[in-house]
Amino acid sequence: MQNLGDLFFVVISRTVYVLSTELLQHYRQLSRSQFTVVDLETTGHRPPWSRVIEVSVLQATLTDDILHHQTHVVNPGVPVPAGITRFTGITQAMVDVAPRSGEVWQEYLPLLSTGVLTAHNLSFDYGFLKSEFNFVGVPYVRDEAEQLCTVKLSRLMLSDLPSRSLPYLVEYFGFEVGRSHRAEADTLACWLLLKYLLTEFVTASDEVLLRRLGNQWVSLRTAAEILQVPTARAKKWIRDADLEYRLMGSYNTPRFQRSAIEQLYWDHHAGSDRI
Repeated sequence: MQNLGDLFFVVISRTVYVLSTELLQHYRQLSRSQFTVVDLETTGHRPPWSRVIEVSVLQATLTDDILHHQTHVVNPGVPVPAGITRFTGITQAMVDVAPRSGEVWQEYLPLLSTGVLTAHNLSFDYGFLKSEFNFVGVPYVRDEAEQLCTVKLSRLMLSDLPSRSLPYLVEYFGFEVGRSHRAEADTLACWLLLKYLLTEFVTASDEVLLRRLGNQWVSLRTAAEILQVPTARAKKWIRDADLEYRLMGSYNTPRFQRSAIEQLYWDHHAGSDRI
């Protein structure tokens, strides 16, 4: 059995952090950063056909807390579906009198170009940001090292909870942020969640954090990333090792405990990644 002390001689040579020791170091380093938390309300789920109708950006650090927070309703010149109004409370009348998209995105570009870009389900917000900036002729790209998704972080640190949706976590932690599914409230909720989780990385011991990370139940795809092998080979290794699994989610997908997968990694890669 690999002891915890030995694990810290892992060489972090990959840009994707998959081992618990790598994740521990990554998030501890990241905790020193300034974060740019963004939330968007949109007319649907598929850019560029769907458009942004509200944006909120919050900038903060763990040491100074919130440095800046601003929000705008946006007029992209398209109808707001009735279902979106029911979901968000944003009406067509509110959008019609709001600043046009080009004006808003020019104002927000400097904010969104600094700090670690952070959102709850970042792939959704980042995809819309790239699309909206494309409409105004501005390329928008953030380096992967400057991105943070609090859904992924929550899955890692809060694996025992039945849901990692933002409204659920707001209720679970008792965050006082106002109505969910409005951009200003959701950026604040995302920041409070991030602050809570990163503070644990800063204050908890290595042993406590590694044990907590090891409790995560991961999919076969994630297991293959941890093992650094194709999915088919990962499946064979897991089957040969007779690892415990749980059927989870609405599709009863098999999931495996991270600590067992990482031990399997060390069994097959002993000595290959250590100094």
